[in-house]
Amino acid sequence: MATFFFSLTQLFSSIFILSLIHLSPSSTSPTTTLSVKTYGAAGDGVQYDTIPIQAAIDACTSASTSTTSGRPCHVTFPPGTYLTATLFLKSGVVLDIQQNATVLGGTLESDTRIFHRLNTTDGRTRLEDYPRNADRWYVVLAEDAAEVGITGGGEINGQGLKFVQRFDERKNVMVSWNRTGSCSGDECRPRLVGFIRSKNCNNTSIHDVSIYGDFNTPNNDGIDIDDSNNTVITRCNINTGDDAICPKTYDGPLYNLTATDCWIRTKSSAVKLGSASWFDFKGLVFDNITIVDSHRGLGLQIRDGGNVSDITFSNINITTRYYDPSWWGRAEPIYVTTCPRDSKSKAGSISNLRFVNITATSENGVFLSGSKGGMLSNLKFTNVNLTYRRWTNFADGLVDYRPGCQGLVNHSTAGFIMEHIEGLEVENVNMRWSEDRSRRWNNPLDFRPSTFNPVDVCCNGYNTICYKPTTKTF
Repeated sequence: MATFFFSLTQLFSSIFILSLIHLSPSSTSPTTTLSVKTYGAAGDGVQYDTIPIQAAIDACTSASTSTTSGRPCHVTFPPGTYLTATLFLKSGVVLDIQQNATVLGGTLESDTRIFHRLNTTDGRTRLEDYPRNADRWYVVLAEDAAEVGITGGGEINGQGLKFVQRFDERKNVMVSWNRTGSCSGDECRPRLVGFIRSKNCNNTSIHDVSIYGDFNTPNNDGIDIDDSNNTVITRCNINTGDDAICPKTYDGPLYNLTATDCWIRTKSSAVKLGSASWFDFKGLVFDNITIVDSHRGLGLQIRDGGNVSDITFSNINITTRYYDPSWWGRAEPIYVTTCPRDSKSKAGSISNLRFVNITATSENGVFLSGSKGGMLSNLKFTNVNLTYRRWTNFADGLVDYRPGCQGLVNHSTAGFIMEHIEGLEVENVNMRWSEDRSRRWNNPLDFRPSTFNPVDVCCNGYNTICYKPTTKTF
C-alpha cells in the first residue's frame, strides 16, 4: 500500500508530463485508447465535463481488465480546458493529458448558496464537487488502484488562487472548508492529485513534472510521499510556497527513495523528511538538485518516534534566505532535528547521514540538533562549501525547533550549531563570509551547552581543525 499526494491544488498549480506507472507491463500488445471527446466532454472550461470523463475512465478500466495484454488503457484529453469535479482514476488506466489540454479543478464559490445548487455553468464549483470525506478532496484521485498513471505534457490546474481569502506578501490567508466538520484549519481545502492505498506501488516513477504554486500560500507542498518503496523522482521543477519534496511516514515505513536532477524554489523546505514521522525512513538518496531562494534547503524534521538511517545528499547547490518567521525555517542550508512533537510523542533517532559535494550560499548556518531521547549519530560531511552572506532585512538570532519541541528560541547565529550528537565527521569543509562583512557574525562552531556522548568531531583536509572532547558537556 502507498500514498502519493500532489498537494498543490490549494493554489494555482499545473503538472506537465507526469508519469506514475506502478508496473511496466512486458507485453507489446497495442494499447487501448479512448478519448474523452468521444464520451461527450466539451473541453470549453465552462460546463462541467466530469460525467463524460468519468465514463471514459470507467470504460477504460473495463477494457484493461477484460484483456490479457497486461497493458493499461489510455484516456486521452485533446487540447481544451476540462472543468471537473473529482475524477476517480481506476486500475489499469493512464490519463494522457495532451499538450495544450488542461484539467481544471473546481474552486470555492464565495456565495454560500452555491453549496445547495446541483449544477453550475459559471466555471466555479461547489463543495459538492468533492467527496464528503476531506481526505478524498482531490481533483484526480486513485484509491486502491494498480497500474495507473498520468502523462502527456498537459496541465492539471487546481485554481488555487481562488482559495485565497486575503493576499499577503508575508503569508496568504486561505479559505477553509472546515464548516464540513471533517477537517480544520487552512489545510481544509482540496488538493491536486492523490494516489491513496495504491497497490503494487514499488518501482514507481515520477519524472518530467513541473509544479507551480503561489509563493505566498501555506500548506501547498509539491510532492508528498507516504509509505511507498523504491520510488524515483527525476527531472522535476517545483516552485511553491511550502515543502517541495516531502517524504512522510503516516501509515508505514518508507524505503529506497531516489530524487535526482531537480530544481526547487520554496518558502519552506526544499527537501524535508517529516514532520509526520511515525515509522522509519531508510535508504534515501537526493542527488544533483538545485535549490534557490528557499527558506530551508535540506531538512529532517523528525517528531513522532520514527527512526531515520542511511540517507545521502550529494551534488547539491543551495541558496537559502530569511522570510517572515511565520514560515518554518531560518535560512538554514542544512537542518537536521529530532525531538518529540508533544508530551504524547517520542523522539526518533537519526543515523548514518552523508552530505557530499554540497555548495551553499545562505544567510544562516547549519543546524544539527538531536534530543535526550533521540541522538544524531554517524553524520559525515565531505567536500562542503558554505558561504555566508546577509541580504534581507529580517532579524537573525533565532533557532527554529518547530513544530512542537521548543518552538522559536533566541540564540546567537553560528556557522554550525550542534547538540546531542554522537559521531560527527567533517572532511574538507570550508566556511567563509562573502566580501560584505558589515552584518557578519563571528562564531563558526557552536557546541550547544547540551549533553554529548563521547564524540569525535574530526575536520580533515585543508586548513581544518579537529575537536576531540574529553567531557560530556561543552
